[in-house]
Amino acid sequence: MPVTLAQAKLNVTDAVDIQIIDEFQKSNDIMNRLTFDDAVSPAGGGATLTYTYTRQLTQRGAAFRAINSEYTPTEATKVRASVDLKPLGGSFQIDRVLDAVGQARETTFQMRELLKATSAKFNDAVFNGDTAVDANGFDGLNKVLTGTTTEYLPLSNGTTTGYRDWTTVDTKAEAIAEIEQIDAWLSLLDERPDAIYGPKKVLSMFKRLAMWADQYEKTTDAFGRLVNAYNGIPLIDPGTKDGSNTDVLTTATRDADGGGAGGNITGLGDLYAVRFGLDGFHAVSTPGPLVRNWLPDFTTAGAVKTGEAELGPAAVVLKKTKAAGVFRNIKVA
Repeated sequence: MPVTLAQAKLNVTDAVDIQIIDEFQKSNDIMNRLTFDDAVSPAGGGATLTYTYTRQLTQRGAAFRAINSEYTPTEATKVRASVDLKPLGGSFQIDRVLDAVGQARETTFQMRELLKATSAKFNDAVFNGDTAVDANGFDGLNKVLTGTTTEYLPLSNGTTTGYRDWTTVDTKAEAIAEIEQIDAWLSLLDERPDAIYGPKKVLSMFKRLAMWADQYEKTTDAFGRLVNAYNGIPLIDPGTKDGSNTDVLTTATRDADGGGAGGNITGLGDLYAVRFGLDGFHAVSTPGPLVRNWLPDFTTAGAVKTGEAELGPAAVVLKKTKAAGVFRNIKVA
């Protein structure tokens, strides 16, 4: 049965497992919103963990017809897709002397840091994952949305693909013009998104535009933390990558108009809008616990013991391309 992390927590009794799920919920907005469809069972002796599904690419329309005439046939388009589930986590080793001296504080510290890294790695993969780069991961939204109808490429001069320059916005009229671009992008989605994700600088300027256009709101998340929102849609920074202070979503220098090196523009970032659900963007996993842990066992012989924590095997899928979108090339620096 599909479950969220909040539901998974109700199904475990081990205190450590509960703390692990709590850590994922508090530190990862994406994971807290995702539904995990536990529909994948090991096949071929456990060697194959593949989730196959149908991704809807376009919607179909309807029309009136004249009496004694036929409808013009038209169909919604779809494509067969699949993703391989992979385990994500890590291990650590502790000398029994350190654990004894620290009264188990070292084990707690190492496990907490491992969970933070696992959460950050999953977040990074959701947006930047590319199986061509890491075959042990899964494709993220940046790759999946490239070339789709919800990839919004703004026009800088009305004829060529370019960028939107938010650094020059200095009046309410200019802010409203940029907000109209945002609304045009969001209108490409099939429904209202549950959240918008972006780099810190882009979200900061987005907040300023929304305030000018009287579309800025403040909300709180499930843990009582303040969240900025545009028209009720939370604006979320997905945080940093595992093992570093590098942001998951950043700004970069790009050739925004495809005109070569002379067209390179600095400080361009992207926004992602996501609608979560089993018919939209969701995660997949195998039946059983979503997360597992193995604490070092210092009751047996051996000076150095190993601890581990693992999420999955899991992956994410986009059932409908219109359930998520990306607004490319917003200049903020």
